[in-house]
Order: sequence, then C-alpha cells, then structure tokens
Amino acid sequence: MELEAKIEGLLYYKGEEIEIKKIAQLLDVGTTEVEEALKKLENSLIGRGLVIVRKDDAVVLGISGELSSLIENIRKEEVTKELTKSSLETLSIILYKNGVTRSEIDYIRGVNSSFIIRNLLVRGLIEKIIDPKDSRRFLYRPTFETLSFMGITAIEELPNYEKVRNNLEETLITGKTND
Repeated sequence: MELEAKIEGLLYYKGEEIEIKKIAQLLDVGTTEVEEALKKLENSLIGRGLVIVRKDDAVVLGISGELSSLIENIRKEEVTKELTKSSLETLSIILYKNGVTRSEIDYIRGVNSSFIIRNLLVRGLIEKIIDPKDSRRFLYRPTFETLSFMGITAIEELPNYEKVRNNLEETLITGKTND
C-alpha cells in the first residue's frame, strides 16, 4: 500500500488534526516522505468530496468547499432535531464529570459514543479541550452556553451532584454502580 493511501486511512480513522511529525512517527517514515505523500494525496483528491486541510504543522481530512451548502443543510437538520435518549445520557455524563475522555464515556455507557459526541459538539453543547494531564488526548466538558441555558452558574449546582459524580467515578474504577 502506498504511503498516501496509509495517510488517507489514518486521517479518516482519527477524524481530527494530526501533526505531520506524528504521522511520520506512526508510519515509521521521515517527515519529508510524509510531505511528498501529502502532496500526492492532495492532487488525487482534486475534484472529489474530500480535501487535505493544513494548519501550522498539522493536517486534517476535510470536506471540499463545493459541498459546503449541502453540509450546512445537514448540520442545520442535526442541530434542530431533539436530543435522543443516548445524547442526553452522554451529555449528562459530560456535565457531571466536567472533563471526561471519549473512552471513559464509552466505558460508562457500554457503547461507542463518537457520533453522539460529534453531534453535541456541532450543537455547541460541549467543547473539546486538550487534557492538561496528557496532551495526547482530549477531554469533553459542557460549554458556558449549556450551563447558562440550564440556569446554573456552577457544575456543583446540578441535581444530586456529589452522589451522581461519585457514582460515575465508582463505575470507572470498579465497573459497578452504587445505586
């Protein structure tokens, strides 16, 4: 498999920006080789629905500008629909943990939550930040707008805050809940 195909697969799988040096490290090649493969990949994507988006020393797989109106219509539809039970469950975990990784959310829920997290991000209900303890991963937390909409000024004002938070922590530690 050619290097540009590996990079395309890696960018698709990650679904977020990756530094060029990280791509080189993951694929065990030099950064010059990655740059050359990215140029080939960019050329092969001309006229298609995807593009390589560059920012500083990082790249991400993005949507072609010609699709912006279609994507905007889909996004508007997603944002205006009511939240599902799964979305509310995920949002609750994020609210009570106020800084939780995707893998922790998946573990607590018992299912993959990637699509739901993406939907909550698109709606502006949560935000993604770099984990201060480990810069290789992200934490999800509620936005100020979400707290304001709920009429609370601090996370601790959530109903049964201590009990629910402790229950979530216990679930992460032991895999069991304290109902």
